[in-house]
Amino acid sequence: MGVPKKRTSKMRRDRRRAANNNVSAPNVVLCSKCREPHMPHTVCKNCGTYKKRVAIVVEE
Repeated sequence: MGVPKKRTSKMRRDRRRAANNNVSAPNVVLCSKCREPHMPHTVCKNCGTYKKRVAIVVEE
């Protein structure tokens, strides 16, 4: 069975672990009614529509 010849340094270990933790920017789409950016598959916070239907009543 393979055994490490040298001890792995903390820097090398942490750099390897951090390579898989890249955080990407969230996806943003434009509302079809008010053209405000919002997260996909969610109700627009500006006008309250979801899939071209009024989902919530937003007070202005």
